[in-house]
Amino acid sequence: MLSRKAEDYLEAILNITEEKGHARIKDIAITLGVRPPSVVEMVNRLDKKGMVEYRKYDGVKLTEVGGKIALIIKERHDIIKAFLEIINVPEKIADKDACTMEHELHAITTTQIKNLVIFVKDAPEYPQWLEHFNEFCTTGKHPCAGRGRGHKT
Repeated sequence: MLSRKAEDYLEAILNITEEKGHARIKDIAITLGVRPPSVVEMVNRLDKKGMVEYRKYDGVKLTEVGGKIALIIKERHDIIKAFLEIINVPEKIADKDACTMEHELHAITTTQIKNLVIFVKDAPEYPQWLEHFNEFCTTGKHPCAGRGRGHKT
């Protein structure tokens, strides 16, 4: 079991590597908003656990195990962020909140959020209930109010 902090490091290393082709201590520090000595300390711990390979002048690389874990964490983050954006949370806030939520939610909850996101995004056309939700967010009133609960829109 990894700590939330360790998961954040693995995800950051993955994201930086995908963007730049390599991850350096400085890049990780900037991404996570921490000081380089803190990064070196955590990277050394992750290296001892076989999650990364760290060589002082070559930077940090995810091992196969570390890469798999990082991909799982990144997928959770991306799914939660997408869900939050569907419900009209601004992107910057959705990204920040996804960082918090990705560590705390039960795997079943995350799976169901993923299923909902895929269902909504794969809908043949923009779901009408989502239009109604957007209108509700803007006006504070349900667009179907007064039509009865069983009425299909």
